[in-house]
Amino acid sequence: MSASPARRFPIGLTVAAAISLAILCGLGAWQMQRLAWKQDLLTRIAALQGMAAKPWTPASAEFTRVSLTCPGLAKAPFVQLYAIRDGKAGARIISACTTPLGSVLVDRGFVADTVSARPPVDPADRKPVSVTGVLRAGDARTFVTPPDQPADRQFFARDAAAIGAGLGVTDPAPLFLMAETSSNPDWAALEPAPLPAEISNRHLEYALTWFGLAATLACVYAAMLWRRRKD
Repeated sequence: MSASPARRFPIGLTVAAAISLAILCGLGAWQMQRLAWKQDLLTRIAALQGMAAKPWTPASAEFTRVSLTCPGLAKAPFVQLYAIRDGKAGARIISACTTPLGSVLVDRGFVADTVSARPPVDPADRKPVSVTGVLRAGDARTFVTPPDQPADRQFFARDAAAIGAGLGVTDPAPLFLMAETSSNPDWAALEPAPLPAEISNRHLEYALTWFGLAATLACVYAAMLWRRRKD
C-alpha cells in the first residue's frame, strides 16, 4: 500500500524551514537597515571634518561642532559611563555644564580601566574652561543594557535625563557635547574622544551572508522535496 499524500508531505519540516527562512530574511533586512544608518553616520562624520565651531545653544543640531565656556569643568562632579574604545574597556567621564542658556552634559573623555585615578573634584573651583566638541544624541537602551547604578555614579546607557538626574541637573539639553579639547590638559589619562577612531561598515557583507543562508536553505528544502517526489 502506498503512503497517502498527507504522509508524504513533510509538514513539520516545512513549518520549521519556513520559520527559519523568515528569521534569516529578517536578519538580512535588518542589516540592510543598519547599512543605511551607518552610511548616513559616516556621511555626517565626513562633513564634520571641515566644519568650524559655532557657539552652543540648546537648539544646536546633532553632529554640529560647537564651543562654549563651562565654569569649573576641570574639577566638576562627574559620573562614569561604561564604554569600550579601541578594544579597551573603561569609562567616559561626564559632567554638567551650566550656562545662561541652559545646561548641557559634557562627555569630557575616556579613561581606560587600567587607570585607577580619576580627575579631581572641587565644586568650589569655578575657573572657566573653554570646550569645543561635537553634539551627539544618546543611545537607546536594549534588553542587554545593565541597569544604571546612580548611587555609585555608574551608568551604562547614554541617557541624558538619567545622567542629568545623577548629576543633580534638571532638564539638560538632549544632546551630549562630546569634547574634542581637554578639560584637564595636565591629566593625560583623560582622552577626549568625541567619535570612534575607526568606524567599520560591514553591514552589506552581513546582509549578504544572511540572505545567502536563506537562499541555501530554500535550495536544500526544494532539493529534499524533489528527491522525495522522485523516490
